[in-house]
Amino acid sequence: MQVSRRALVDPFIVMDVMERARAAEASGRSIIHMEVGQPGTAAPAGARKALARAMEAGPLGYTVALGLPELRQGIADLYRRWYGIDLNPDRVVVTAGSSAAFLLSFTTLFDAGDRVALGEPGYPSYRQILKALSLEAVGIPSRLENRLQPVPADLQGVTMEGLIVASPGNPSGTMLGRAELAALIDHCAGRGVRFISDEIYHGLHYGDRAVSALEIADDLHVINSFSKYFSMTGWRIGWMVVPESQIRVVERLAQNMFICPPHASQIAALHALDCIDELEANRAIYAENRRLMLEGLPKAGFTRIAPPDGAFYIYADVSDLTTDSLAFAAQILDEAGVAVTPGLDFDPRRGAQTLRFSYARATADIAEGLARLQAFMARRKA
Repeated sequence: MQVSRRALVDPFIVMDVMERARAAEASGRSIIHMEVGQPGTAAPAGARKALARAMEAGPLGYTVALGLPELRQGIADLYRRWYGIDLNPDRVVVTAGSSAAFLLSFTTLFDAGDRVALGEPGYPSYRQILKALSLEAVGIPSRLENRLQPVPADLQGVTMEGLIVASPGNPSGTMLGRAELAALIDHCAGRGVRFISDEIYHGLHYGDRAVSALEIADDLHVINSFSKYFSMTGWRIGWMVVPESQIRVVERLAQNMFICPPHASQIAALHALDCIDELEANRAIYAENRRLMLEGLPKAGFTRIAPPDGAFYIYADVSDLTTDSLAFAAQILDEAGVAVTPGLDFDPRRGAQTLRFSYARATADIAEGLARLQAFMARRKA
């Protein structure tokens, strides 16, 4: 049976690396995971206990399409706590992970054939979801002097209907300050370009906190998730904030595409919002892991790195070591037992000379992974 052209998306390379690592572990090898952006910490204890109580109390079925009202209110309260924003909870749409939010956002804002710009390096699934929706992804090569974030000058002369920006970014971990984010939003507003802000790594910062696009403007989409700061990747629960004029449009799409987000995950997410002490303790673990990585990677020979502001990644220029990051990552997995992600996932033009290292796992794993990388690189130089 013939498949559509829309279905012919590229693989998500990090998931392929993850599968190779799983197969190696199944054969009895010890693998340190620095490939996938998945916290090594569990969902907050309070969230798990609340869900257990709810499951004993009765069946969990469909909820309303936009999510449990109390969860939407809880997320609105989070915006007041984190950013000082008085957010109408009606604008909050609970989704089956941020991936569902991207589908809803792209479908709401764009027609087939529209061009949506995104910075490179950037999250690879943006590009593939856009393609599957018959939209055209327009890569904007960002520059090191701008900390691998797009700036308005990069957008001059680019024909586009939309722009998606991530701060903290994946794979770079770099953040846009208020002035830089406002400049991009203003550039788009003046040209009728729809703006989407990916904020799924908010809460994971190691200096100044991240700025939300909602602190600057309302006529845009913001996407977030319980996966990263809240350590709930497998629960598949996220949210988006949309303008009031688009609530009903998004609701109709959500009803038909997803019916509703998982009820169980919504209950857990609601109670995760209250687990501040545990979540901040997790962030302290990532901060220590970041310190170890910034100290240990240069000792291994990965010297071309920039300290990340947030998230839990380090993006390294390895052009002095290879011109084939895919083969280099495979060699590191096979010979060092460390899974890392080739930069091709994030930058189809320059990614053959970069690697992403994740420090989201336990501190002991990070220390062991660095020791293995240092030994591997020493053998490679011998």
